[in-house]
Order: sequence, then C-alpha cells, then structure tokens
Amino acid sequence: MKIAVIDYGSGNLRSAARALIRAVAETGRSDEVVVTSDAETVRHADRIVLPGVGAFADCMQGLDGLPGMHQVLQETVIEGGRPFLGICVGMQLMAEWGREHGDTEGLGWLKGEVVALRPADSALKVPHMGWNELTVRRPHPLMAGIAPGAHAYFVHSYHFAAAETEIWTETDYGGPVAALVGRDNLAGTQFHPEKSQAVGLKLIANFLEWRP
Repeated sequence: MKIAVIDYGSGNLRSAARALIRAVAETGRSDEVVVTSDAETVRHADRIVLPGVGAFADCMQGLDGLPGMHQVLQETVIEGGRPFLGICVGMQLMAEWGREHGDTEGLGWLKGEVVALRPADSALKVPHMGWNELTVRRPHPLMAGIAPGAHAYFVHSYHFAAAETEIWTETDYGGPVAALVGRDNLAGTQFHPEKSQAVGLKLIANFLEWRP
C-alpha cells in the first residue's frame, strides 16, 4: 500500500511522514510512505495525508499552487472514497471557510468554518499549546484502542467550528473544541498525532487499517 503525504510547503510534513513510517514499522506492515507535490503520485496512492501548520489562507494558497492537485483530490477522495487524513491546518482546509486574516474558501468537504479560538476562561492563553484530554463523542475506528481520558498534543489559534454530526472527538479549552472530525472516508485531527507519542502512533496505525 502507498501512503501519499502531500507537500505544499507546510512545515510539519516531514515529522508527519516520519510518524507514518514508524507506525508502518511498528505494526509490521510493508507500506510505502511518499512525500510528494505531484498530483499523479497522489492519484495512485491508496491513502492520502494532508498535514498543515500556519495560517489557513497561506496553506490554501500553497495547495492551490500544486498543478492538478484539486482535481486529483476531488477524483480520488470525494468521488473515489480513498481514506484521507488531514492534520491540524490540513484538517481545517476541509472546511467551507477559513476566517483567519480575512475570508478564504476551503475545500468545502465538511460543513462549518474555521474561526478564532476564544476560551471562556481568560486565564487560558492563545495559541492553545500543549497536552489536552480527548473526549469521544461518537466512536470511530481511528480512536479504537485509545483509552478514555487519553491526551494529545495541540498547537493552534483557530479551530474548526464543524457541524455537530461531523465531530467525533473533542477537547475542552475554555469550551468544546473539535479534535477529530470527518465523515465517510474523511478524517481530520486538530491535534498533532506525530507529536502525541503513543496516542498519536495508535491513531496513525488505525488510519492505516481503516476501511471506510
């Protein structure tokens, strides 16, 4: 199986790729992990991962700048049903709109918009940076084998205000924050699985096995 990690100039793709390679090795699989900006390579991948750090608009611009990538993602992910994992801003790009530094249209794969994080508790700082507890709202195969009360690592100033039906797991940071969202073959984490140690590696291993 080939896993494509899309390179569109985002900062965390190498660490995401390393985490995927480690999960492949630790589960005894023989999958190939490829970091690529080539649409045709993505077309022939069995699973697709979109990492992301930085501002929504900058990341969307970077993705838009890859020739043929939008069409290939539409054909393989939306029409073809291939398993897709977005990480942090890569998850946020699935939204209809990003409201960071103006209004930027997203991929529109999931309902909702990406808005500024405003904790109800003024003592909580933004960006939200550190370990937070995950609360499962709707059981999902990506969370299989992850113990209740597990913590994951977050770094973000904006969050995905997603439709209720598309939030699988959330955290609390002065109010509920979507941590794992998706539908059908789409999944996205606001936290960084590549920085979340055993919890993150388990989620990645689950993604490798996922048959939506």
